[in-house]
Amino acid sequence: MEPVEIVEDGLLLRPWRAADADEVHRACQDPDIQRWTTVPRPYLPEHALAFVTTISATAWAQDTGAPFAVCDADTGELLASCGLVSVDRALDSAEVGYWTAPWARGRGVAVRATRAVARWAFDALKLRRLTWQAEIGNHASRLVALRAGFRVEGELRLAHPADGGRPDGWIGSLLPTDLAAPGDPVPFGPATLQARRAAVFGRPQPVLFATAGDTELRLRALEEKDLTAVTRTCQDEETVRWTTVPHPYRPEHAEGYLRDLVRPAWARGTAAMFAVADAEDDYVASLDLRIFAADPLVADVGFMTAPHARGRGFLPAALIALCAWGFTTLGLARVEWRANVGNTASRRAAEKAGFTVEGTLRGGIQHRGERQDVWVGGLLPQDLR
Repeated sequence: MEPVEIVEDGLLLRPWRAADADEVHRACQDPDIQRWTTVPRPYLPEHALAFVTTISATAWAQDTGAPFAVCDADTGELLASCGLVSVDRALDSAEVGYWTAPWARGRGVAVRATRAVARWAFDALKLRRLTWQAEIGNHASRLVALRAGFRVEGELRLAHPADGGRPDGWIGSLLPTDLAAPGDPVPFGPATLQARRAAVFGRPQPVLFATAGDTELRLRALEEKDLTAVTRTCQDEETVRWTTVPHPYRPEHAEGYLRDLVRPAWARGTAAMFAVADAEDDYVASLDLRIFAADPLVADVGFMTAPHARGRGFLPAALIALCAWGFTTLGLARVEWRANVGNTASRRAAEKAGFTVEGTLRGGIQHRGERQDVWVGGLLPQDLR
């Protein structure tokens, strides 16, 4: 391919130049670019020079990619990198990749650049499909893809995960009919649910605070140091009786819970699973808020308390804090609670937090090999105490 320039929507997309090396080096010191892309770490000046000269020129010359420097069309300031990182002529398909310099974020640069590259790829190269992929947890990249018109269609194991992370990624595609015209409104704006949740789940899990009597509680991310207490709690006969934890419960179950459920759920934005800690930061309970796939405005809660911490009002206080965060930050409209009929301790905690028990689901759950009846309750924002 012959290198080209594209001018669209206030941006100039041009081939990289040797003079861009210093700005590329400066941009790639950014922790987010280093976390979510495969740039070398540490990123040295020689890496930047090789990228803007040898690597980018070779991609154009060998018809394997089309890397663009994204600049302000009026001032020429470097704002981002965007382009085709791989081209498959046999399939008439290519993958899009991008990053935005820290000084240019919040201006829709990546979305505008991706739309411009996509339009050129469809019109000039006659490609029939563009793909996008990102490591699960990279909500900023996912939001850009959605705003550019990509349909996020599933997950796949990545060949080269960034930062040595989990090899799981999101994948999406864009067809010519999906691409909006220049100047058309960008979907998924700041006030939408998708944008709000991308901002939440794209950051580290927050710390929430609650008070039970004279005890200050912290709801924080579950950590390795909590796993011994989690194991003891899950070996308790009351926990085994009323929950679906494995039985017998072993330390490797707790390790797998943190590794395979807790952390991936936050990365995907499907659940927020908290450890409840006392004033000494010791584990006293677990509290999960799981968003319904079928209705993203509804979530359900699950919880368990360490035996030594029961009867002290910790759970209702923590439950109120968690649900308040779910309503105000995640934009939930309803939180549901369920417990096996007879689990009066769980019911008391839910009712103290403001939940209304709304009925019984006969045979509502498979529990330890048989169907059991389940109480179900709901909490709306106005119900919070």
